[in-house]
Amino acid sequence: MKKHRIDTRTGLLALSPLAVFVVFYLVASIVAGDFYKVPVTVAFLLSSIYAVAICKETSVDERLNIFSRGAGHKNMMTMLWIFILAGAFASSAKAMGAIDATVNLCLHLLPSEMILSGLFIASCLISLSIGTSVGTIVALVPIAAGMAQSTGTSVALLTAIVVGGAYYGDNLSFISDTTIMATRTQGCRMSDKFAVNSTIVSPAAILCFIIYIFMGYDTQVPQTIPAVECRRVIPYFAVLFSAIMGLNVMLVLLLGIVLTLIIGMISGAYDIYGWLASMGEGIMGMSELIIVSLLAGGLIEMVRHAGGITFIIERLTAHIRGKRGAEMCIGMLVFLTNLCTANNTIAILTVGPLAKEIATRYGVDARKSASLLDTFSCLAQSIIPYGAQLLMASGLAAVSAFDIIPFLYYPFLMGISALACIAMGWPRKY
Repeated sequence: MKKHRIDTRTGLLALSPLAVFVVFYLVASIVAGDFYKVPVTVAFLLSSIYAVAICKETSVDERLNIFSRGAGHKNMMTMLWIFILAGAFASSAKAMGAIDATVNLCLHLLPSEMILSGLFIASCLISLSIGTSVGTIVALVPIAAGMAQSTGTSVALLTAIVVGGAYYGDNLSFISDTTIMATRTQGCRMSDKFAVNSTIVSPAAILCFIIYIFMGYDTQVPQTIPAVECRRVIPYFAVLFSAIMGLNVMLVLLLGIVLTLIIGMISGAYDIYGWLASMGEGIMGMSELIIVSLLAGGLIEMVRHAGGITFIIERLTAHIRGKRGAEMCIGMLVFLTNLCTANNTIAILTVGPLAKEIATRYGVDARKSASLLDTFSCLAQSIIPYGAQLLMASGLAAVSAFDIIPFLYYPFLMGISALACIAMGWPRKY
């Protein structure tokens, strides 16, 4: 039976809710001259209403059921739990002085010119160890925001440094879900994929590190840094250590919350009611992030249901010419699918079998196709303002996701490096 092909008009209409969100938010913000003038929740609400309205083949009740299915997906619910716990931990840790103590410790240990590059290296190593960008962002963004305030550096810049480093590890780590999914769908070993993938992204990481060294020369550390009260640093070190040991991110955050209670009461930072109040404040601070995530989940499900993802796959695979064209197609397939799903693991799972078929037909090495799947999915996920990682980072740093995006040097350099490797047929061994 011949598979039904989605025509151009239907495909573009299916993708139009994403365009409505981007155009409305960007245009309105540019006209106002301020990205904070237009609430991102309102932009998502309007584009969600539009997505439901254009789906005319079903009843209104059925459309709302489709939207709710996306908003209430199990992956979305897990992410909301993380948001809630992250808000509670970040606020209670700040109230008991953990952030200030950790920032002061970093300022004591790092010379001023190494603040930016040191934060990038720390983000890379931690994410490589724990295999998750979310865990790295949860652990380091509050510290980065505190360092920015202490040194007079842009909060958006230091937050972007953490996000970039977080995706270095998400892309390469042996225990990252994207690595596992990419190697399984392409049929290659993780160690082989790591060898190819590290060759593709290492130039970007090295160049980014050098850029941060030069940028760090202008960083001014306060002349008088307060003494570090070591016990206040314990919650963050416990969170980092337990994350590196592979503990589930929600258990990591619960451990951190319990430690803030114990150390906060011992140090006299607050009593039990102060601790509860600080957690409540942190959870409420995540309310906009939670609403945006629910609306984005429903919006993306409407796009998928209308055939937007299928349309992208059909159009890209119809124009493959040779091995380099096949590699470019694999990269663009997962990149565009990730824009529509806002989840790099789901994007790889969706495109993986088709990428394997393309790789086999055009002689693309499985290790290269797995690396391209992982790299381009991480690139897409790192730059979309409605992705969980940027939403989390913006919520913890109290800055707009659109303020962070221009400073995401590593993800952009990673994308350029991947495109260059495709164009030059690099690494030639594979």
